[in-house]
Amino acid sequence: QVQLVESGGGLVQPGGSLRLSCAASGSIATINIMGWYRQAPGKQRELVATITRDDKINYTDSVKGRFTISRDNAKNTVYLQMNSLKPEDTAVYYCYATSLYVNWGQGTQVTVSS
Repeated sequence: QVQLVESGGGLVQPGGSLRLSCAASGSIATINIMGWYRQAPGKQRELVATITRDDKINYTDSVKGRFTISRDNAKNTVYLQMNSLKPEDTAVYYCYATSLYVNWGQGTQVTVSS
């Protein structure tokens, strides 16, 4: 009932920035929480950031002070601004939205390398 389309990934040098976007469509009113997971090969899937319907925000410790999650309700879009990127941030980033279940985006690759 909720479709998520991600964009904004790419290759960036250490210390650089990227902004990921996640555009939601469908049953928008059913969404309670949106956020971002990331998955690197051979690594555990990690919850990066979440934002609730009432704008409560949480980050995993490794990205605090560097990443910012935000939402534009008029555009039904959630963003992840990533600054001061490190090689260990390299992963596929997946947007998700919770309604009666968890909806997933298709993933967007972020590669941090010199």
